[in-house]
Amino acid sequence: MLKEGIFLGKRYEILSRIGSGGMADVYKGKDHKLNRYVAIKVLKSDYRTDEVFIQKFLSEAQAAAGLMHPNVVNVYDVGQDRGLYYMVMELVEGITLKEYIEKKGKLTAKETISISIQMATGIQAAHNQHIIHRDIKPQNIIISKEGKVKVTDFGIARATTATKTISGNIMGSVHYTSPEQARGAVVDEKSDIYSAGVTMYEMITGHVPFDGDSTVTVALKHLQEEIISPAKEVPDIPYSLECIIMKCTQKIPEHRYLNCHDLILDLKRSLVNPDGDFVNMFSRSSGTDTTIVMPTEEMARIQERDYDEDDDYDDYDDDYDYDSENYDSEEDEQGGRKKNDVDPNMKKIMKILMIVAAAVIAIGVIFMVGKAAGLFKIKPSSAQTQTENKVSVPNLVGMTEEEAKAALSKKNLGYYVSGREASDKYDKGIIIRQETAAKKKVAKNSQINVVVSTGKKQKTVSVPDVVGQDEASAQKALEAVGLVVANSEAQYSDTVAEGKVISTSPSAGAEVEEGAKVTMVVSLGVEKATVPTLTGLAAADADAALAAAGLAGGNVTEEYSDEYEAGIVMNQGTEPDKKVTKGTAVDYVVSKGPEVEMVNVPSLTNMTEDAALQALEDAGLAGNVTYQSSSVTPGYVISQSAAPGSQLEKGTTVDIVVSEAQDSSQDGSGNGDGTGEGTGEP
Repeated sequence: MLKEGIFLGKRYEILSRIGSGGMADVYKGKDHKLNRYVAIKVLKSDYRTDEVFIQKFLSEAQAAAGLMHPNVVNVYDVGQDRGLYYMVMELVEGITLKEYIEKKGKLTAKETISISIQMATGIQAAHNQHIIHRDIKPQNIIISKEGKVKVTDFGIARATTATKTISGNIMGSVHYTSPEQARGAVVDEKSDIYSAGVTMYEMITGHVPFDGDSTVTVALKHLQEEIISPAKEVPDIPYSLECIIMKCTQKIPEHRYLNCHDLILDLKRSLVNPDGDFVNMFSRSSGTDTTIVMPTEEMARIQERDYDEDDDYDDYDDDYDYDSENYDSEEDEQGGRKKNDVDPNMKKIMKILMIVAAAVIAIGVIFMVGKAAGLFKIKPSSAQTQTENKVSVPNLVGMTEEEAKAALSKKNLGYYVSGREASDKYDKGIIIRQETAAKKKVAKNSQINVVVSTGKKQKTVSVPDVVGQDEASAQKALEAVGLVVANSEAQYSDTVAEGKVISTSPSAGAEVEEGAKVTMVVSLGVEKATVPTLTGLAAADADAALAAAGLAGGNVTEEYSDEYEAGIVMNQGTEPDKKVTKGTAVDYVVSKGPEVEMVNVPSLTNMTEDAALQALEDAGLAGNVTYQSSSVTPGYVISQSAAPGSQLEKGTTVDIVVSEAQDSSQDGSGNGDGTGEGTGEP
């Protein structure tokens, strides 16, 4: 599983995993070049060294790359990066048709037809490019949130122009596979139409037509059993839709729709005329409208050109014409005799013979008509039937896979690779052994399992320990023992220095075949974080910004500033945008506002008013004078608002109280100078 944030091809960013299949994982990603969201299909690590799966993955990309259609999941790009094989596709947000069926149980006829039209349109787009999908099923049909139906997963698609015969293993999902596909025979567009018909059957009924305990059982049912009409379970199904489904699922390909274009036309007609009788069904006799499904035995006979003498009986019957009146007139002309001249005994004999002859002829005619209508079938004994349905298994040992497939196909037998083993005797791709012995009699359509050679057994080597080495040195050490470095993956590490190997897969000490691929994980070092700009932020906001970046607040100090208000960051210890280790503490300075000068308050008591005011001015303070009658000598300071020795901000006003003279009219005594020594002189 890929980590979020990893880039592929220096263009596609992995955002999250959205699904997983048998051979690949699917991720939601972003194309940074075109600024759009995409689906990225990445081959699983288990298969990155398997050339068969790699080729299958690339074949899917090649098959789908040329398809640009509204009803097909479009493929944009395919590539390889650090050993990762990936495919970039259109991102369709929605659910599969399988999930939709399971959610609703079964669909209405209108829904079924509407979805089928879009599905068939997508399949037709592939067929127009000479591509057979070979795995049409509800799981490979996506319904977007907007209701758009798209065909996806061309993993086993094959071009119809390919030179190799499309045969062998049962390809596709067995519940939806066509009879010819199950048999390992050649498939074409009509095989996809069969699978589409099974899909429509499941939509309208809620289940597939055939099921069983094993894939072989289901495959044989596709070959041998007739599909029960969906009308048996869904009585209200429109007649036209029933006929469309039954025509799509005919055993013989030629009896199905020949192409998707004809299928789409009938589906559209079904919307307008649901109960119309416009579907052109195949029948063996022009005198019946009954759909006739050919049995497996008849298909095999046709393939083998094994006709018996009875096949010519109808031609003979057409040339035979008996007419009693013509016979009588011919006798008259040749013999010159009249009926009345015949001997009575001879007449009786002739009459009897004519009756017998007429009866024989009538019986013959009835038999021939009945045979043509399928009324007279001689049922062979079970032993005879079993014998006729059995074939001799050919000797496959020493054959190539293609040769084995062809040999089994001639016998109406299936081909399946049950295993692959190293062999010193047989080259790669040659059959080593078969699980069913050669010349053994088995039923037609049986599956023959074989084991295929992977070539000579290779020498095993031990993976060296390269952890802690630089990437170049580690690669040399691995190659020195005969191993191949498939790719290197980058990963952050708090313990391993940047550029050094963290681990390998397979791990050190593992015994692997010489030439095996090894993946190295190389350290990116300690994960870095970008220092944010703190200047101008409030102290609380600065801490939040650091936390969001994966950093911590460091030592916080305060200083006076005429530029920044109190509480605002005015400086930071680490410059903005610098890359540092995650978790690093960043120091910063917070403003206390403009600097304020403090001065000491002087003692003003017993000073004259003028002296007190001067003392305040000298200290950098201002004075505010009020007057009060007092026993203190007039003009002297009685009290002050700020205590002597305390500190005030420079320029602060200090209130002082000054004594004023008492009213002289209240007391006429005294010497006039306050000393008691007045002279009374002017």
